[in-house]
Amino acid sequence: MDKIYRNFYRHFYKHTGGFIPVQPLTQSILPGDFFQVRNGNMIILGNIFRGGIVERENVEIGYGIPLNPAGWYFSDAVKKAFSSRGTGEQPLGGEFEYSKLILSFGGYGAFIFRGNNPESARILNWNAIQRQLIIKLTQTFYSFREVYVVTETATTSDWTLAIAGSEYGELEKASIIDDFSSVNFSLVEIFGHASAKTIQSKDIEFYHRESKRKPGFFKAKKLQVQDDKIETFISGLVSENQNKNEWAEDFFEYGFQTDTDSSLPDISVSRQASVLDMLQVNQLNPNTALDYFKWIDANMEDVEKLFFTYEQND
Repeated sequence: MDKIYRNFYRHFYKHTGGFIPVQPLTQSILPGDFFQVRNGNMIILGNIFRGGIVERENVEIGYGIPLNPAGWYFSDAVKKAFSSRGTGEQPLGGEFEYSKLILSFGGYGAFIFRGNNPESARILNWNAIQRQLIIKLTQTFYSFREVYVVTETATTSDWTLAIAGSEYGELEKASIIDDFSSVNFSLVEIFGHASAKTIQSKDIEFYHRESKRKPGFFKAKKLQVQDDKIETFISGLVSENQNKNEWAEDFFEYGFQTDTDSSLPDISVSRQASVLDMLQVNQLNPNTALDYFKWIDANMEDVEKLFFTYEQND
């Protein structure tokens, strides 16, 4: 994903209590969707409620769960440059009153977001289905080693987002409404209001207003290898590696100067799944899958994965 969105995604996760915007922002995501993140791309692969992975009668889903609205309007490096009230003349006579606001953006990735009336749909009995999901997603239906499952999605009655492409970003909004009590408008009173219109903008890289309850924000569980299995397996590999020098001297007809490091390597979470590729045939099976895998909450590390791409060498 373009790094101009990174600042917004980081703040969104923190302000909303762990929700992550879908990628791309105009896509929808549903409870039970499972996906992977590859080269900075979020790829939705299916849904656990389709095809019999998990039967509908075994799942409890809560709908319309209210979320704290205070966490759904925030900004970064955006300030009010100008605000005023004025009057104009109707085309057919008479006057109207309007409110005007100019927002100034402080740099690349500076943004302002407003979401109204947030609520969520959540899998309520995740604990009851998580074990069977491990077996089905890693052994019987699929052979995933890395996968995310969406456990909760959030919607708003509407949301608006503006992201600047430079320190010269500027957005002018006007609204023909009379419910503002003072000329000292806050950043969100006009911005995101249904009647507000964009008069002009400068260096605004992204602007979008969503007026439907589209599920565009989520929480998820991600598959992770059990820590004790990783340590035990790596320890075994290190032990087997102790006599590598002697073996190399006997096998290769060349004087390689090798030293064996017997310390445990640091295996990051994102690389743990590859360790399982070295298990012996049938060592990982439906009967042992629960010994090797567990679910943990998607977190800020996973937000960052949306902005990690492999550089292409020409």
